[in-house]
Amino acid sequence: MKKEETIDFNIKSSWHAISRMYNQQAMRYGGTMSIGFALLNIHSEEGTRATKIAPLMGLETRSLTRLLKSMEEKGLIFKQNDEVDKRSVKIFLTKDGKKMKEKSRDTVLNFNAAVRSVVSSEELEVFFEVIRNVNKVIEGNLNYEKVPV
Repeated sequence: MKKEETIDFNIKSSWHAISRMYNQQAMRYGGTMSIGFALLNIHSEEGTRATKIAPLMGLETRSLTRLLKSMEEKGLIFKQNDEVDKRSVKIFLTKDGKKMKEKSRDTVLNFNAAVRSVVSSEELEVFFEVIRNVNKVIEGNLNYEKVPV
């Protein structure tokens, strides 16, 4: 089997292409794809607990800490102790953070519209089903080691 025919090669190849595209767009505004993704996961008005952001992004806590520090230095976010749970810290968007979040949101929506203009709804339904099944294998719900090659 050629590597181009493997599932993981195609997923990784597509993700890297998407990542490069998003990073190129984000650089125009002084950001990165990671910053844009983080901004999209922070509630614009109510803020979001820092502990909730890492799982939403699939990041380790250390990586998120570095990312949030960078975002704070760029003036995109600020931290505040949670009024209900004083041990918890909430992340809020600044005015600049909200503007960059909108640019990030528009970039994602424009990419999705472009894909939907060349991929039918039926094809997307099949794609999403395939991705769900791939994730089941990854999560261990299906044991790929017992499937004959």
